[in-house]
Amino acid sequence: MSWLWRYRCRMWLRSSMSAAPIASMGAAMLAGPLVRWLDEQTKWTLLGYGANGASAVVGALSASILSLLVFSFSIMLLAVQVAGGQLSPRIVARIFEARVIKVALSSFVFSFTYSLTVLGRIEGRVPQLPILVAVIACCFSIALFLIVIQRASRSFRPVVMLTQVAGATRAVIASLYPDPFPARELAQPPQSAVLKPIAKTVLHSGSPGVVLAIDTAGLVGLAAKAGCVIQFVPQVGDFLATGEEVFRIHGGNPATIDDSALENCVALGPERTLDQDPAFGFRIIVDISIKALSPAINDPTTGALAIDQLDHLLHLLGGRRLGSGVARDSTGEARLLYRTPDWEDFVTLAVTEIRLCGATSPQVTRRLQLMFEHLLKVVPAGRTAAMQTERALLARTIERSYEDAAERALALVADEQGFGSRQPLYHTESGQPASDN
Repeated sequence: MSWLWRYRCRMWLRSSMSAAPIASMGAAMLAGPLVRWLDEQTKWTLLGYGANGASAVVGALSASILSLLVFSFSIMLLAVQVAGGQLSPRIVARIFEARVIKVALSSFVFSFTYSLTVLGRIEGRVPQLPILVAVIACCFSIALFLIVIQRASRSFRPVVMLTQVAGATRAVIASLYPDPFPARELAQPPQSAVLKPIAKTVLHSGSPGVVLAIDTAGLVGLAAKAGCVIQFVPQVGDFLATGEEVFRIHGGNPATIDDSALENCVALGPERTLDQDPAFGFRIIVDISIKALSPAINDPTTGALAIDQLDHLLHLLGGRRLGSGVARDSTGEARLLYRTPDWEDFVTLAVTEIRLCGATSPQVTRRLQLMFEHLLKVVPAGRTAAMQTERALLARTIERSYEDAAERALALVADEQGFGSRQPLYHTESGQPASDN
């Protein structure tokens, strides 16, 4: 199986709401005969149900489980509407990846299917053990339904969703950028490999879509065999249309590389994912923030809470060596070139839209001011220039947004909570806070 098929299968299993319930249906059909066999071997008499009582109990349980299935899908549809309308359409996919919902639906389908297999076998001798298993499975499903309701009532609050997205983004950052950034190393642009002339250009021949991930090892292997350098033109997260340039092959013998082998190293989809795209996590958080800051919603507190998460993520990224965009073979020869976001890209993505949309909200500007001061103290010296630029832009934005000098001064104060946790501004080069007096 190729890398692309493995990736697609993994994505389908992660996002599909049908895979686990269908598997549980098959498990219930297999469990029915097995439990009946055990009942015949052990001759259970613990419950002592008669035929009429057993039929009534199992029939009622199966009907209740069917109702739980209907309610669960109603909850999911409501969650999709709330998430897309109040937070961001980009988080709708996360609803279908929630494990608790998949487990609950699988339990409901298993209980319903198993109850039907038991109900059809209540004849002369009442099978006591299958009825006991059906009762336990249905009670377990009811408990899971209550858990789903509790989770649904709290999971789609903005602060919970922001925390979950930030947690997933941290995991991607740790995976893609495992190496620390030396504190004294200046930020230098990555050194590009010396490229030979373009020997071949490969255009995308499949359906259009967003670049989700690339098989770096596979592309390096293809380039090493052909003795060439492969340049991947789009960046992960970019939209790739049919007929657009996707690969450039420099030097070597490009005739030995089949175009289909190259395209099998690129996964496309309808929308971005976090797999190899940590900037998408920033995008989701920023989208939630600017929607909260829109006049229709006017919720600056959610905007400040989003900045909490962005502050932490930038702090984490600031201490990591970001991708160079060059992949090498076992001999150290550069074989694959691809575009990656740099530190300035992440900073601009995290700050610009929130700064512009929240310019007239002192709560947002004060929280941004504190984020800049915090990051200027903790990120390596080579990465402070971007923060200085953004802080200066924030000051100019506030200058344009407030006519009154006192209001401008209020909006420029650094405060971790926006209002209520004022921190002194750092004025001295030594980093010592100025006096509060």
